[in-house]
Amino acid sequence: MRPDLWTHPQLIAAVAAGDWGAVLRTYRKLTGLSQTKIGERVGLVQPDVSEIERGRRKVTSAEVRQRIAAGLGIPADLIRAGAMAPAQAVAGLVLPGPGPDEDLLTRVTTVVGNGHKVDAPTLDWLDRLLAEHRRAEDEIGSRPLVGIMRQQLGTVVDLYASARGPLADRVVRLASEHAQFLAWMAQDQGQTAAALAWYDRSHEWALEAGDANMAATTLSMKAHMAWSGGRGDRAVRLADAARWSAPGTSLGIQGMAAQMAARGHALNGDGDDAERLLDEAQDMISQAAEHPEDEPPWMYFYGETWFTLQRGMAALHLRDWQTAVDHLTVGLAALPDDYRRDRTWYKTCLAHALAGAGEAAQTLAVAAEAVPDADAIGRPHAWNELHTTAAVLLRRGAREGRQLVTMLSEFD
Repeated sequence: MRPDLWTHPQLIAAVAAGDWGAVLRTYRKLTGLSQTKIGERVGLVQPDVSEIERGRRKVTSAEVRQRIAAGLGIPADLIRAGAMAPAQAVAGLVLPGPGPDEDLLTRVTTVVGNGHKVDAPTLDWLDRLLAEHRRAEDEIGSRPLVGIMRQQLGTVVDLYASARGPLADRVVRLASEHAQFLAWMAQDQGQTAAALAWYDRSHEWALEAGDANMAATTLSMKAHMAWSGGRGDRAVRLADAARWSAPGTSLGIQGMAAQMAARGHALNGDGDDAERLLDEAQDMISQAAEHPEDEPPWMYFYGETWFTLQRGMAALHLRDWQTAVDHLTVGLAALPDDYRRDRTWYKTCLAHALAGAGEAAQTLAVAAEAVPDADAIGRPHAWNELHTTAAVLLRRGAREGRQLVTMLSEFD
């Protein structure tokens, strides 16, 4: 890419005006890229790029604008105020399960303002509340929870001033867990800078609290972010750091780091290292399953089903289409219905694998199941995978590709 690309007056004017057709046309002219290559960068198929450039299709979705900005590398200071504003969080949420008893609720809501000292039962309840939020996010996605979790973290941080001794360590550990959850939700919504900032804060607090499991988890999740961005080498380095820089971690945490390194190698096309690490990870997962009480609470999802899906993801990167289809199909069949967020994501991955395997009709059927949930949950990664799947079908000349494009355009 030309270093002076985003100083070009036509590009600057197009971004300032929010004219996305002009942005794409000018960017393509200056870089010499085809509409297909531009589409691959921004998560759109070539016909959509063409229609946007010609003005036949308006970019009204904040998600699509964000994909274009990220894919083309538009500097933040060029983006017109408000043009890239994120979607508003859904207001209000009734948590499942019983709330705290009246005495606990009173202590949580008054401990900061009145200078009361925090106690163990209050922190126990905050632990349970965080666990409920994690479970809720599996079902409804991250958007409704971000504001709530920021407020809850604020309460936890404020409690630190009144905590003493072991309770102070517990407060820091709890703050680290909240920051990690906020980082995951930012990552889930494609907000990379915010996610990295929260992961760094979570890692710092985990080290302060002496929580090796959370310290390693934050590194593994940063590796996941690198993998999501197509940076295999960085994913491997961060996953290796998660494996070796925090001694004393649980088998589940070690297994998660090993499979993350495997996915980085798979992204780089290194099948041998990927398979070796996946085998190591599977052995650790099997051992961890024998003693689930030794795993930290945020690893509740970790098990054979989850790992089967990860094997499918590795095979997808290695273009071993049929193996990817087999693992993803088995994993999805075993994944509980209340994991709506994950079911949506892995269905889009299965659709991609089916498209790679040449199963166009099955691809369209699976993608059609995923589209409504991807729209409702608002997960950009799933949406991008559906656009990638459509592009694969179109390159293969399958009529189902155009059908999927039409289906997606109704939601964009």
